[in-house]
Amino acid sequence: MELFLATLTDAVMFIGRTYITVLPMDFIRYLLGAGGVYLIINLALSRALTGRKIREKSPEGAQMRREFWISMRTVAIFALIGSIFVGGGIEAGIITLEESVSGRGWWYLAANLTVLIVLHDAWFYWSHRLIHRPRVFRRLHRLHHKSNNPSPWTAYSFDVGEALINAFYLPIALFLIPSSGLAIFFFLIHMILRNAIGHCGYEVFPSWRNGRPVFDWFTSVTHHDIHHAQAGWNYGLYFTWWDRLMETEHPLYHEKFAAAVRKPLEGSAVAAITAR
Repeated sequence: MELFLATLTDAVMFIGRTYITVLPMDFIRYLLGAGGVYLIINLALSRALTGRKIREKSPEGAQMRREFWISMRTVAIFALIGSIFVGGGIEAGIITLEESVSGRGWWYLAANLTVLIVLHDAWFYWSHRLIHRPRVFRRLHRLHHKSNNPSPWTAYSFDVGEALINAFYLPIALFLIPSSGLAIFFFLIHMILRNAIGHCGYEVFPSWRNGRPVFDWFTSVTHHDIHHAQAGWNYGLYFTWWDRLMETEHPLYHEKFAAAVRKPLEGSAVAAITAR
């Protein structure tokens, strides 16, 4: 019994120390990711991107303040799950974390990062469809959709259940895939940036002259904005593959994307910033 209590105490202390380290890192990542996208796209470049604004109205301040404080809870949950399962898994030897890229090489880093992103997209698509089932939606996903007209701060505006579903992806992925700390770092940066950009309300993805997306396999801002406007469509996070395979992409997506890029960008980014 004493051995069990000593082991439990050591585990709790380890998780506590890890949490104290991970929590501020997750907070800074959210603040720089969502806040950076908001400052650059929604404020500094808003004039240059006027023709690519998807909706006429902008999110209200009260909504964005609500999203920020809810996101603080999500950050706390992400940090806690990471501390328990990733930190604990590494400590127990269940999860392999490679400290150096040189062991397997840069090609493995690229493959490692690609697999983490592609699997996360699949995890998100299917869990997203699950939490849109009516009974589950009310408990796990309604809060995120209170932001009908989203902002970059919406990125982490989750109910507790949805935050937990999203938080468990990385521990499971790292249990299956030997990964380096650098691959995890790049994955987390990619995750928050794509998430924040997808909620920014301005179509920043490039288009051809005919209004079609240049990178049609990526979920554009319009793609996810449609989901917030009409929740039964466009469940994908990074890619359009699953929506097209499962026929859940909005039938007017390309038309709406073309409408969002109806005007060219007005001036350079530098001119847009200095003109304000």
